[in-house]
Amino acid sequence: MTQAHPAARLLHPLFALAFILFANFSSAKPLPPVEGEVIVAFKADASVLRKHAMSARADAAAVGTTLAARASTLGARVGRSLQAGASVGERVQVMRAAGVDATTLARQLAADPEVAYAVPNGRKRLVAAPNDPLYAATAAGVRPNGPDSGQWYLRAPDSTIVAAIDIEAAWTRTTGSSSVVVAVLDTGVRFEHPDLGRVATGGKLLPGYDFVSDTAVSNDGDGRDADPSDPGDWTTAAENNQTGGTFHACGPLNPNTGRYEASNSSWHGTSTTSLIGAAANNGVGMAGTAPGVRLLPVRVLGKCFGSDGDILPALLWAAGIHVDGVPDNATPARVINMSLGGDCEVNKPCVCSASYQSAIDQVVAAGALVVVAGGNSAGHPVGEPGNCRGVLTVAALRHVGSKVGYSDIGPQIGIAAPGGNCVNTSRGSPCLYPVLAASNTGTQGPANSSWWDSYAYEVGTSFSAPLAAGVAALMFSQRSALTPAQVVTAMKAGARPFPTTGAGNGTNGLPVPQCQAPVVTLDQDQCYCTTSTCGAGMLDAGRAVAAVAGALARIDVTTTAPTAGAAVAFSGTGSVAASGAALTAYAWTLVSGGGIVTGFSSATNASTAAFTPTGAGSVTVQLVVTDSTGSSNSTTRTVDVVAAPVVTPPSTGGGGGGGGGGAASWAWVAGVGLAAAALQALRRSGLRASWRKA
Repeated sequence: MTQAHPAARLLHPLFALAFILFANFSSAKPLPPVEGEVIVAFKADASVLRKHAMSARADAAAVGTTLAARASTLGARVGRSLQAGASVGERVQVMRAAGVDATTLARQLAADPEVAYAVPNGRKRLVAAPNDPLYAATAAGVRPNGPDSGQWYLRAPDSTIVAAIDIEAAWTRTTGSSSVVVAVLDTGVRFEHPDLGRVATGGKLLPGYDFVSDTAVSNDGDGRDADPSDPGDWTTAAENNQTGGTFHACGPLNPNTGRYEASNSSWHGTSTTSLIGAAANNGVGMAGTAPGVRLLPVRVLGKCFGSDGDILPALLWAAGIHVDGVPDNATPARVINMSLGGDCEVNKPCVCSASYQSAIDQVVAAGALVVVAGGNSAGHPVGEPGNCRGVLTVAALRHVGSKVGYSDIGPQIGIAAPGGNCVNTSRGSPCLYPVLAASNTGTQGPANSSWWDSYAYEVGTSFSAPLAAGVAALMFSQRSALTPAQVVTAMKAGARPFPTTGAGNGTNGLPVPQCQAPVVTLDQDQCYCTTSTCGAGMLDAGRAVAAVAGALARIDVTTTAPTAGAAVAFSGTGSVAASGAALTAYAWTLVSGGGIVTGFSSATNASTAAFTPTGAGSVTVQLVVTDSTGSSNSTTRTVDVVAAPVVTPPSTGGGGGGGGGGAASWAWVAGVGLAAAALQALRRSGLRASWRKA
């Protein structure tokens, strides 16, 4: 039943919240990959690609024909009948086969010499509220004014809300630019929500796209299309209890009956989107972290889960990278939020797959920052894609700054932000520090727009990630020329230190321990964060935006392959001054020569610098830039230098023409390791004649 408390309508007409039981959860058992489906990437020179070439702007029908032909050809090569699934990216597609599990099929296809990689088409869940009695929804009800704590996570931190991100300090500089787009890869969005709305009618939401290709999972009656509206992701008890079925175990397990219960629609994408960019100062509901930016809804999750074969092309598309069979994205994102992920499994490596790393590398190269939820499996290691290189992975904090029990941890975490926690545990009492976000009252399909409160609420790293994504969007709004790496560096530099006291008592009344390195088989409840478990510190929006408001140093290595004996060049021309100012000084310093460099070989008061290493090793340099306002900033860069190549000529035997002398001379040259230019000069001299004679 969905009815609002009459007092809510009386006091706040547009803040009437429904009676909702929020029943999302995080299963302890990782989802298996889609049965018999594999994501296959061909090598660039594969004959399969030449035989079945794809037009850069082929329509959906032509794309389907080409993908099917490639699958058929590869199947003939490996002796297995293959069917084509969806396109994932350039040279990458889903393939499926009957009667074989995904892991075995991936191994068989990866063995083909024309295949760059083949990985099972995994499935990812939304990273939502865990099935934990400390955080589960209590008896249905509503408070007339929403949570007593309101949007506590956005305010300035104090002795009570230690983890709050101080958004108003950032807003004194910018509330976000409409030129900055934040993509949200999630369950889709409700366009009619009054805190969101379509850009075309004065709202926040760009058209977006729906990438869910499986009609059973999409729940909207079709596959990929241009409508990312969230139809609801509910599952029935019958679906959840069908052993071997697509949605088996997708609902919460009732310990009394041993059966899985139905799960209501989460409206997860609407919630995460609102935390980033809900309209501010509109007299309705809540405020987003970056209310001035535009939002790009990209639907990748449906009922229960989403497949990697849909998430990966959506990730590329969101950054403006072409995906076969899908219209190009006219509004590429600078920030991409992914409040989704997979769990690590016992006795299996928990690493980023080649498919995800390849996609993320392309997205970062396109200039977009990928922000990922750390995961909600009670202090376990971070799963994919949060464990990939180049993303900003976010852990969840309690209001007092300690790690929330549900949050995963580990060295892959970049920063930590509020995730919501309740403090009280008595059934029927309100959650004291939930994350307030936009939602919908429908338990299955959509009904009325709403916001979560202290009784129907949301917590999880799903909601920590969009807070960090919103702050990143403010940073790009402040300085559009920033790179993703610069945003992450500045955000980490502005983070506040984790507290080491003040969290009260932990499990069973014992003192709260320090967080330890995560283990898949060991739950780790509330603990005091360290920089090796929860990232650089607590997210501080004001400090992060201020860090990119003044001069900002950047070092680029302009030498393609730093090699011993050859000059290694650096450029600081990518550095920027404060708005309206100009850079006036560059200062280069050799931080560590690694035993192979003693100083620069060029001026250190210019925008460029260089040195010549004598051998292989690592060298670290620092650049300090100053602008006309007097603002200074520094950065460092470490360069790995490889040894000079040693080319040994064939033996000259007893032949004439100075063969013996040439060989002896070559031994001397190789021994002192002459630079590549000197070696080339020798090749042009008499030594080359000696090599030919041999």
